[in-house]
Amino acid sequence: MIEIRFHGRGGQGTVVASKILADAVTREGKFVQAFPEFGVERRGAPVAAFARISDTKIWPRHKIYEPDHIIILDPTLIGAVNMLEGLKHGGWILINTSKKPTDLNFPDKYKTATVDATKIALKYRLGSAAAPIVNTAIVGAFAKVIPVVSLETLLDSIEEGVPIKSKENRAAAEEAYSSVIMEG
Repeated sequence: MIEIRFHGRGGQGTVVASKILADAVTREGKFVQAFPEFGVERRGAPVAAFARISDTKIWPRHKIYEPDHIIILDPTLIGAVNMLEGLKHGGWILINTSKKPTDLNFPDKYKTATVDATKIALKYRLGSAAAPIVNTAIVGAFAKVIPVVSLETLLDSIEEGVPIKSKENRAAAEEAYSSVIMEG
């Protein structure tokens, strides 16, 4: 089983990102769980979402305390929230940033991947300039970093799960898939 924890802020599409990934994985015949955890429900507040992916039925029904991988939609959360808590040795940290993985100071026991999902979201006018919605770009990058689902299936899930600006969201996911930088 693969367990993933998403970290973002309200309004960035963190919860929708986990749902899109879950839908795509289900389409490919795997078992999945996806669910959010909210604090104060307001735009800009820290949000966590979780996903479990397995080839067999998934029985645990609790939040993920020791994820295999984490996805960070908002780099300003670093330091504000202990996002690495419980991350397994060798796990991937996928982060939305314009920096290269080597520019980040994550412990060597983790692998790091970066994608400028904000720049991509702005390019395709997803959200506003003040509040870009980066979810489709980040899941596109994730599909490259952790190949648990094909890009084509993910794009189909994006089209169905985010019907507004579906062409732009698909393009954002494809660009992020192609431009993610991996180290590790």
